[in-house]
Order: sequence, then C-alpha cells, then structure tokens
Amino acid sequence: MTNAAVDQAHTRPLALAIDVGGTKVEAALVDDAARIAPGTRHREATGATNTRDGIADAVRRVIDATLASAPPGSRITGAGVGSAGPISLERGTVSPLNLAAWRDFPLAALVAEQSGIPNPTLRLDGLCILLAEHWAGALRGYRTAMGMVVSTGIGGGLLVEGRLVGGRTGNAGHVGQIQLHTHEQPGRDLGVTLEGIAAGPRIVAWAQQQGWQGRTGEDLAAGYAAGDPIAVAAVQRCARAIGEGIASVCALVDLEAVAIGGGFSRVTPELFDLIRATVIEVAPLDTIPGVEILPSALSDEGPLIGAAGLVHRADLLP
Repeated sequence: MTNAAVDQAHTRPLALAIDVGGTKVEAALVDDAARIAPGTRHREATGATNTRDGIADAVRRVIDATLASAPPGSRITGAGVGSAGPISLERGTVSPLNLAAWRDFPLAALVAEQSGIPNPTLRLDGLCILLAEHWAGALRGYRTAMGMVVSTGIGGGLLVEGRLVGGRTGNAGHVGQIQLHTHEQPGRDLGVTLEGIAAGPRIVAWAQQQGWQGRTGEDLAAGYAAGDPIAVAAVQRCARAIGEGIASVCALVDLEAVAIGGGFSRVTPELFDLIRATVIEVAPLDTIPGVEILPSALSDEGPLIGAAGLVHRADLLP
C-alpha cells in the first residue's frame, strides 16, 4: 500500500473486525473500502484444549492490541465479530464445535466490554467469509453463491438471489455439517459430516491412520508435492468430500459460484481441479456442472474483511 493510500485509510471510517476460530482469534481495523489498516492486525492462539477463560483472554488481548495500534485521528464506527458456530443472535453467544470450552459463551458482551464499542454485530464466520468475497473478492457480481473456508474446520455462507442468508437462528450456511455418509451409530456423529471428513486436522489424522508419518497440513502438502501415495490419497479424499458437499448445496439452491479459502485450501494448486472433477462426476442433476469453483481472492484476510463488512455493509445483512 502506498503512503497516499495509508493516509487515506487513516481518514476513512474504520471497523474493529474480530474473527474467532478453532486455532486462533484475530482482530484488525478495516476501512470501508475493505482494506486492513497497516499495523493493526493481531492474533492469539485459541485451540481445542484451551480453557474458557484462556480463550476469552486471547480475545481481550487482540482487542487491546488492535485498538492500541489505531492510526492517529482514526474514527472507529463499530465492531463486527465472526465466530465459528453455532451462534445465538438472540443472546449474543457462541458455542463453536471446535472449541469445547466455549458453550453459550457471551462473546458479543465480552467484545463490547473490552472495546468500549456498544452493540457489536455478531455473525457466523462462514457468513463473514461470503460477505467478504461478495463485497470485495471473488464473488463480486454473483447473485447466488457460497463462500467456504477449509481450515481447522469447514464453514460457509450463502448468498441467494442477491441476499445473504441468515436463517431462523443465524446459523444458515453450516456447510461443514452437511452429512455425507449414513450414520453407523445412534445419535450425533460428526465423523460423517463434510467437516468431519475433510477439515485439515481430520485429513491429517486419516493419513496417519493409513501409516503416513507426517504431522501437519504443511507436511501433507509437501508429501503431496513429492508424490507420496498416502498424502496424494488424503488430498483426493478431501477434494472428493468437498465436491460432494458442493454438489449437494447446488441441488438445493442452484449456485452460480463457490469461493473457497482457508489454510488447507492451499494444500496444493491441484485441489480445485480435483473438486471440480468431483462435482461433475457426482452431480445428481445435469444443471449442476458449470458451477464455478474459485479460490478466494482475499486469502487469509477474508474473515477479517467479512467481519468488518458487518459494519460497513450492514445493508447486505439478513
């Protein structure tokens, strides 16, 4: 960003953007042109084994660091918060599936108290991803589309006929919880969901069960590039599950395009071709092939830009 652009960003209205996920929480100040103000982005670890208070303290630290780094004379007009779900819009609480310590946690109240910004807008992180791509990324100009993130978990958001979809409780778009396999035991079984099969840690765990010796998604990417047969099979398994999930959503809402981001979506450039091939192969309707499968145009900035969009583009909210 040029110095002139930086100076302009300082004079434009800013939103405090917060993104809470299974691995980390991030915050930044984002202007109304979908640009992160330089030097304002901060992150802290969350993690599945963290405590309720430990995750809350991480959120407090990123809020404090981000507000302390605000450009001189800047004007912060609101706060937007994206969180892994499910969420409760009525109560302002979150219960992320991949953060067991947070059940009915009052995230909106914590953000308001720590930041001093009243009435923060809370939405599902998948909706924020979609909002970012529709506002400033790969989904500009589309009217019916889905945004997806493939990382520690799998989330999504839906745009139908030009409107974001929130649903009865604010949890529409939970594409990671689409069930791809038949339950083999009574009750809830997250292992049969898209997220349970294709999220980064799940794919790594599956590869390890096949005898692969690596430990991380980065190791898996290296193994795939080197032609390791188990790593190749693991990535193909991920792509197939994502393609099956997309085909199912297409059958329901007739998508024009899907934009996919998140760290694991970059495991190999071939992932998108594998997903496209699966959609064509398994599509239950002849109308489904042709849906565009696109990489995110915003990379890892998308969740924060989308959270800021809850403030700057409130006109798009359901």
